[in-house]
Amino acid sequence: MIVVTGATGQLGRLVVEGLRKQGVKFAAGARNTAADLGVEVRELDYNRPETLAPALQGASKVLLISGSEVGRRVAQHSAVVEAAKQAGVQHLVYTSAPYADTTELVLAPEHKATEEAIRASGLPYTFLRNGWYHENYVDKIKAAAETGEIVGAAGDGRLASAARRDFADAAVAVLTQPGHENQVYELTGDTAWTFAELADEIAKVADRPVTYRNLSVEQFQQYLVEQGTPPEAAGFVAAIDANIAAGTLGHTPGTLRKLIGRPTTPVSVAIEEILAS
Repeated sequence: MIVVTGATGQLGRLVVEGLRKQGVKFAAGARNTAADLGVEVRELDYNRPETLAPALQGASKVLLISGSEVGRRVAQHSAVVEAAKQAGVQHLVYTSAPYADTTELVLAPEHKATEEAIRASGLPYTFLRNGWYHENYVDKIKAAAETGEIVGAAGDGRLASAARRDFADAAVAVLTQPGHENQVYELTGDTAWTFAELADEIAKVADRPVTYRNLSVEQFQQYLVEQGTPPEAAGFVAAIDANIAAGTLGHTPGTLRKLIGRPTTPVSVAIEEILAS
């Protein structure tokens, strides 16, 4: 049986949907056991370790969807890993970050530490090193369609994003097909784009001029603060743009496409869906 952690999150719900279509036996782990997911929901709270062992009881495979609380994730994930080991789980699948063990990406250290904990546990694993989601830029795309401008500090750096559903489909494939144990998959979209190219795509859909205004990292951080973003969050967002400018998120190995058996969703399609919603 499969257990999916974080099943009520945006990625988790898509994985649950995909597993239901496959007709496999699985349970959803979530803090809210009243969530209507159409399957058995087991209480699983990263911040309450006592919920982990009961939630993983009887599981042969576990999808550990990384937590969202930056700074707390290593402890949270390590507790799940230990519970999985105690439960006799035979395959642990973890949603990590691109090139987690070598990258300068600002959010990678916690993922690297989690991967190390999983390897040390001796559990067979698969690391799904998910790249950027198109959906990370919903607000930016909507704002650009209204104002005619995207502001950032990514320069000409390329970003190989894909749809969240693409990454969910990859997780479903790994959970339901044999032969993925002890594999590390770098998952990205088929095509990498610049923010200037993103602006052009938004302009086509919005039917108005849209331009990209590039700032220094420091200027962008100050811009975000002036727009109401808390300083710490602004620094994080600006650092991500610096990573993009350095080419950290522009790789296109084609692994996601192979796993899901189809091309990844183009960013142009995401823009159309976002602006139509």
